[in-house]
Amino acid sequence: MRTIKLGIVGATGMVGETFFKVLDERNTPVSELRLFASEQSLGKTIPFRGKDVALQVLKPGCFDGLDVVFFSSGDPISKEWAPIAVKAGAFAIDNSAAYRMDTNTALVVPEVNMEHIKNTKTAQIIANPNCSTIQLVMVLNALKPLSMESVQVASYQSVSGAGKEAVDDLKNQAQQILNQQTPEAGKVFSRPIGFDLHPIIGGLDEDGFCSEENKIVAETKKILSLPDLKVSAFTVRVPTLNSHAEAVWVTFKKPVTKTQIEELFSKHPEVHYLPEHKDFHSLPQVSGLNDVYVSRLRAARDLPNTWLMWVVADNIRRGAATNGLYIAEELFRS
Repeated sequence: MRTIKLGIVGATGMVGETFFKVLDERNTPVSELRLFASEQSLGKTIPFRGKDVALQVLKPGCFDGLDVVFFSSGDPISKEWAPIAVKAGAFAIDNSAAYRMDTNTALVVPEVNMEHIKNTKTAQIIANPNCSTIQLVMVLNALKPLSMESVQVASYQSVSGAGKEAVDDLKNQAQQILNQQTPEAGKVFSRPIGFDLHPIIGGLDEDGFCSEENKIVAETKKILSLPDLKVSAFTVRVPTLNSHAEAVWVTFKKPVTKTQIEELFSKHPEVHYLPEHKDFHSLPQVSGLNDVYVSRLRAARDLPNTWLMWVVADNIRRGAATNGLYIAEELFRS
């Protein structure tokens, strides 16, 4: 792979900070690194490979000469600045929801659908999928040869998916409850998340579905190129610090065996399958890892051709930073 001139917008957020770690772990060749954050961060630096890199603010010409700009600062920033990065000649890999369902924008998980990027030589916006979608489609992609009819998923999503302040909210509220105090309202959630579950993630539509649920349904069909696949999602925020879990029901068009499913998982090195019935992958266990982990595979007793499984992954790594870096590496691989 040739060296990359890289920019990161949102460098001080959880995803941005994780991006640095993954860059170092993979020893990705970076010849230039520009870091962008809010005006409050001006004058600060972030260490990277023995050097202190100064934080910058977004301004005209800030992307000139870069190969790739990774965006992780929310929809408004991406909508305004991602096209500017492309005009400057850089690929804009966007972690927000701004372009995911745009018909002219590729929504990519590299191990699944890198071919959706029609021209890898031309600067363009490439959308990074929703974190909970990424881990789901990596498993479903492995099962694609068995002809799926429908997918139901219930997610259990850690507070890190809502950012640093959400993590602080959980820590503070949990300590207050343990001290037999009434938990104070946090900065992120409408009600305390400490030792509680929130069955709504994001805004609600007129039918009562939240935005996180709608993302999983629409993005899964787009990434897998299966517009007729029936997908239903129920998303829940849980009082855990990091990693997302999903209980998944997959119904196939014809009877399949456990051996068939296990053989397909074995062909996908990024999907780690645990066959032991009494064991399972936990959220802390996969935190800090870059792949997807599957356990508790079994046939549903009263639902024909349906199999259940437990799917776990680090939402900040696999669900954001790592996926974005993998896209960049594939674009510039020799």
